[in-house]
Amino acid sequence: MTQVRVRVLFFGVLRDVVGIREEALDVASGGSIATVFEHYAEKFPQLREMSSSIVLALNQQFSAPGATLAEGDEVAFLPPVSGGSGPVSAGPAPMGSFTHEILDPGGHFFALTRGPIDGSAIARKLLRGEDGAFVNFEGVARNNTKGRKTLFLDYECYEPMAIKKMSEIGLEIAASFPIGRIAMVHRLGRIEISETSVAVVVTAPHRKPAFDAALEGINRLKRLVPVWKKEHFVDGEVWVDGEWDESVVKART
Repeated sequence: MTQVRVRVLFFGVLRDVVGIREEALDVASGGSIATVFEHYAEKFPQLREMSSSIVLALNQQFSAPGATLAEGDEVAFLPPVSGGSGPVSAGPAPMGSFTHEILDPGGHFFALTRGPIDGSAIARKLLRGEDGAFVNFEGVARNNTKGRKTLFLDYECYEPMAIKKMSEIGLEIAASFPIGRIAMVHRLGRIEISETSVAVVVTAPHRKPAFDAALEGINRLKRLVPVWKKEHFVDGEVWVDGEWDESVVKART
């Protein structure tokens, strides 16, 4: 029987369940994403128990289980996202030191970084002469969750897919609100208390659209961009539960 070889990736709590980050898997020709899921669910029954919250991606796009696989495809198992509670720091170059970045021809900017985020400096780079306002939303790490003391946070993401989704969200918002430019930057790795993990920056001729677009940006980022947060406590650590956007849930059917 002819087979195709695919690359399978696991993130967040799902990586802990299967004990690997990625591996190559041979699948019978004509096999689908559902075939891959069943292969791992047989080996790790907990995946089947968690199936209602797991989203699968094919080649960095959300995908239905019936999608047929081809040689060299990339399949990712994605737990519910928990991104967007980030850090702020002064000093770094606002448009440098990024692991991934997209600078749109319209001046919109999207990036992932492992260094500090300076949202105000990014805003100054985005501003045009006709802009009368900018809004810089920065999510920062709290020192507790429901009274349980937090030591630090650790973020990981499906990086090539995450930067694409941030760009898609940002450009859709830019087309829907009367704003000038928008930027989204998410930090990965270890985040100390009071540091910024995510920034959404919007410039606009008037303040209300800037506020509205920034709020829409962080809300959509938290439910659509494949970012996961692990919270480290004095007495242990846990992947933070999140929730997929309804549009992602529909894509699974």
